Amino acid sequence: MALKLKFAAKSDVGRVRKKNDDSAYAGAYLAVLADGMGGHVGGDVASASTVLDLVHLDHDGTADPQNALPDEIQAANLVLNELVGANPKLSGMGTTVTSLLLSGDTLHMAHIGDSRAYRLKHGVFEQISKDHTFVQRLVDEGRIKPAEAEVHPHKNVLLRVLGDSDASPELDVDQFQAEPGERWMLCSDGLTDAVPVPVIEQIIRSTPDMDEAVNDLVAITLKNGAPDNVTVVMFEVVQDSVIEGEEPAEQEPAPDTGQLTIAAEGDVEASASLLRHEISQRPHLLVGAAQLATQTGQIPVVTQHTGERRAAALLTHRSPAAGEVLDPLDTPTQQRRWLMPILLTFTAFLVIALGVWGYMWTQTQYFVGTVDGKVAIYKGVPQELGPISLSEVATVSKVPLEALPEYSRHRVESTISAENQQHAQMIIQELLVTAKQNCPVTVPGATDSDASTNLPAYCQEIMQ
Repeated sequence: MALKLKFAAKSDVGRVRKKNDDSAYAGAYLAVLADGMGGHVGGDVASASTVLDLVHLDHDGTADPQNALPDEIQAANLVLNELVGANPKLSGMGTTVTSLLLSGDTLHMAHIGDSRAYRLKHGVFEQISKDHTFVQRLVDEGRIKPAEAEVHPHKNVLLRVLGDSDASPELDVDQFQAEPGERWMLCSDGLTDAVPVPVIEQIIRSTPDMDEAVNDLVAITLKNGAPDNVTVVMFEVVQDSVIEGEEPAEQEPAPDTGQLTIAAEGDVEASASLLRHEISQRPHLLVGAAQLATQTGQIPVVTQHTGERRAAALLTHRSPAAGEVLDPLDTPTQQRRWLMPILLTFTAFLVIALGVWGYMWTQTQYFVGTVDGKVAIYKGVPQELGPISLSEVATVSKVPLEALPEYSRHRVESTISAENQQHAQMIIQELLVTAKQNCPVTVPGATDSDASTNLPAYCQEIMQ
């Protein structure tokens, strides 16, 4: 018995945020949701890039389905690092990822972060994913109760996330036997922070129409204030037959050779055209930042299949015709003999001028890094020009590197770009808060002297 997914999805910016950092995709075999973070420049890029890098898995008969999602998510993480390398302003961006791939009668799940996956099966409604947060660690260690975690002031502090880190992301990977009739919901924390889980369960149980259920969940989130973006993906496992009311997607025109050539050269508009054409071949829903990226052509990466990339590379490869001169300086004419010394002189002058200007520019830049085990603000850029360092320590904070959780520590060690000195100081304050949250929680009833004695030395230092 072949199975497929019947789906619905909706995303809203909410009542407070100015832009939507959530992205999601739902299709006949794939559902993926990503909640981006990283401030005003990076969250939407991280979530859109990640979701768009996974949509090509939405087809029957995926090769090696057990490893397909984890492998593609790892590859998406590398893309995020490349994006940061190309644009340092994106430094610190990241995203959660919760994804499910249907292959045969098995649902393969890969998850990282605090977006959630819930399942209603055989009358039992339960959370399938596990939050990778600071408070969930406290619950696992028995230091607080699950009910306390839901209202903890630091419940959104993430310990594991996809994004700007050289470390390979640690994913939760699982498999589930799929049966017709079971219903799943993926959501960003914008839903669960604003709507109690029992209310969410009631809507999912009592609303047969998934479009209506998704709309109701978003509507009640907005009614409750919606301080964050909210995105909901819902799907039901059904037998593989024509779904009532399902209409073929409006197909985009097939890309021509010219578009493939341009896409291979990194043109985002051509990449958007290729992506729109690819996903238009099958029923799907794309919402949030990823939908906006495909509509506007602002695709942060080239997302066509590996085979298409190779084809595009072949199309752009060209050998010179017989007798063709590729460089006019190679033409041995008497008239051009004097041109080389002039070009070399001009090039040397230009290099010196650019070097002076570049050094002066670096002295207006700031970033956050480490020095002697402490978090510090640097003036300049984190690079060296031969024996010359292009940065110097401006301020050393009292935040020890060892006080930070692993993800934040990797960020600082990789350096965090700042727009100016004030922005760098704000980053330091955020890291100080994170460091304090990472310290052991004081046991209720313990005396101040006991609490101070049990705290690590670095915690005692930052708590002063």
